[in-house]
Amino acid sequence: MKSLELLDLSGNNLSGVIPKSLEDLMYVKYLNLSFNQLSGEIPRGGSFKNFSAESFMGNLALCGPPQLQVPPCKRNTHGKSRTKKVFLLILLPMCIVVSLVVLVLMSLLIQKRRTRPTTNVDFCPGGTWRKISYQELVRATDGFSENNLLGKGSYGSVYKGRLDEGMEVAVKVFHLDFEGALTSFETECEVIRGVRHRNFVKIISSYSNDDFKSLILEYMPNGSLEKLLFYEKNVLDISHRLNIMIDVALALEYLHFGYSIPIIHCDVKPSNVLLDKHMVAHLSDFGIAKLLGEENSMTQTKTLATIGYMAPEYGREGKVSRQGDVYSYGVMLMETFTKKKPTNEMFTEEMNLRRWVSESLCNTVMQGVDTDLLTRDDEHFSSKEECVSCILSLAMECTKESPLDRITMKEVVTRLMKTRTQLAEIETRKDKWVLNLG
Repeated sequence: MKSLELLDLSGNNLSGVIPKSLEDLMYVKYLNLSFNQLSGEIPRGGSFKNFSAESFMGNLALCGPPQLQVPPCKRNTHGKSRTKKVFLLILLPMCIVVSLVVLVLMSLLIQKRRTRPTTNVDFCPGGTWRKISYQELVRATDGFSENNLLGKGSYGSVYKGRLDEGMEVAVKVFHLDFEGALTSFETECEVIRGVRHRNFVKIISSYSNDDFKSLILEYMPNGSLEKLLFYEKNVLDISHRLNIMIDVALALEYLHFGYSIPIIHCDVKPSNVLLDKHMVAHLSDFGIAKLLGEENSMTQTKTLATIGYMAPEYGREGKVSRQGDVYSYGVMLMETFTKKKPTNEMFTEEMNLRRWVSESLCNTVMQGVDTDLLTRDDEHFSSKEECVSCILSLAMECTKESPLDRITMKEVVTRLMKTRTQLAEIETRKDKWVLNLG
């Protein structure tokens, strides 16, 4: 049972020494041997270095380091004692280990026969971890009611919920009947466990048993970028759209260059960009993300991303790289400022979103830009048109056919920051003009 993560044998009247072989269980995060009749020295290697006194309390004959609140061990150098000690450390621990394994297996069998457990296990720890029971999730979502459904994806459904203390959350429930759903849950846990950035959706907790797995996430009251672009009456102005795209660019820059191992999101699109109450964008859904090795700039995958946003090399050969995320970001950048999906029915084999934007840049930006974004009666129309032109030109550089010709997310962030500064100067001139009228 090398992959064991949780072992609770408290209050079982167990006697003898704690087997030193338990040091080989490198993945154990929680150990509770309290209130037994264990004796001898507490092991010091492996995961035992991370356990506190609470794991061993109530065993009066244990000894070890003072931080575990037990007496120090007495060293006996007598030859016979040493022989006896060898005997105790080899044969007796083997018997104890066998007993422990039998107890653990019996415990697992008993748990399988029961209904879902009421407490969750920390399979996917996050920065704001809080344990949540299955019953609380049922109460929070009104029994996973359709009325609370926020959206559905390939591997799961997301529900709005309110925890017992009043906190609003988003509960992502994985469809375990679908092939790949379990892998998606494990991948998302692996990625979220390590990343820390203001432009990612934060995990509050997770719940996992054999037939139910979910993530409890920070709730985003302003929904997705896709919803705001296509389904809401409120119009996002140039500044709003630019700020959102800078937030996403910063998140991707962190994944590509700011983490110990480069992470490829693999599914960058407007429905995976969520906005909080302050309209700050947060990148979500790491279910098909890939972690590159330290020396790898590319890896292979059989998992398909979303049609229209996939880089050509991803769709043809399954090649995953940072440049693939850059391509998907470029498509989303075009969509955000043109309000045209890459799968729009107007795009056929001869015409696609990239070519349409390219032709607009050659003629007039107004031909391709969202009609709600620019009006010719705006006093600063020319300056704003130039800003939008720079943004769409940047999107063209992100979506070049060859991955080697695309720019990096570092360059994207720098260029968009510069455009935002120019746009702020335009707005400042406008405010001064209004003030002078007064």
